[in-house]
Amino acid sequence: MSDFVLSCCSTADLTAEHFQQRGISYICFHYELDGKEYPDDCGKTMDFETFYQAMTDGADTKTSQVNTGEFEAYFEPFLKEGKDIVHVCLSSGISGVINSANVAKAELEERYPERRIYVVDSLGASSGYGLLMDRLADLRDQGMSAKEVYEWALEHRLNVHHWFFSTDLKFYVKGGRISKTSGFVGGMLGICPLLNMDDQGRLIPRSKIRTKRKVIQAIVDRMEENADGGREYSGKCYISQSACVEDAKEVARLVEERFPKLDGKVEINYVGTTIGSHTGPGTVALFFWGKKREA
Repeated sequence: MSDFVLSCCSTADLTAEHFQQRGISYICFHYELDGKEYPDDCGKTMDFETFYQAMTDGADTKTSQVNTGEFEAYFEPFLKEGKDIVHVCLSSGISGVINSANVAKAELEERYPERRIYVVDSLGASSGYGLLMDRLADLRDQGMSAKEVYEWALEHRLNVHHWFFSTDLKFYVKGGRISKTSGFVGGMLGICPLLNMDDQGRLIPRSKIRTKRKVIQAIVDRMEENADGGREYSGKCYISQSACVEDAKEVARLVEERFPKLDGKVEINYVGTTIGSHTGPGTVALFFWGKKREA
């Protein structure tokens, strides 16, 4: 039995069953759909297909991160049980949630001086952040202490690669990530932007690829270029998708074909409601372990 709690935010985009099976606790972000607030709770309150259909139909979305008070209320019961905590946050490159977690940590450690809360910036998002959590659960189960898991996470978080593409630019235009002109031209030409996460946990556009077929091939090529061992890669691979499961399945098929030594089948999850509020439908993200991200 571990003497610490391994924890993350719901934005790690694993299923509730996966979190439970691996003994990973999580705290929920929030989102609004046409002004009504919901918890980002792994699709329990609103299933993902309903959420993405609402976006397709024109619903307005807005997100809010976990605040300090929520973190205190979430952390404190674990401390009262005599448990230390390793909490891993959504990337600081796309969210300020780590600031709330650190304020709560400082206040609670004053009240519980015998306990420790270790806060990690994942520098990741969605099921890539989830892939990191799954490995940390392995290390905990192998007997690592809270401090050892914390230090390992800091040392290896940049070894998780995140590659994304989108087949629908409408929500990138709506969110101001690309101009209306670029979105119109891109849509007319069938351009699918390919992005990844840099060493500061920010989403960076890398290529503009024409046609979905070519971008699906390109994302698997990027995995071969960056994965541990290239085609000999033997780690886990996760995909997350926002209402485009057939595209995700095609990426998974190509990955399993090109990397025969994978640790199990590719796991496909949904892009959760927090991150999905910004990407909209049509996004596929591929995650794997590889050489350290440097830019």
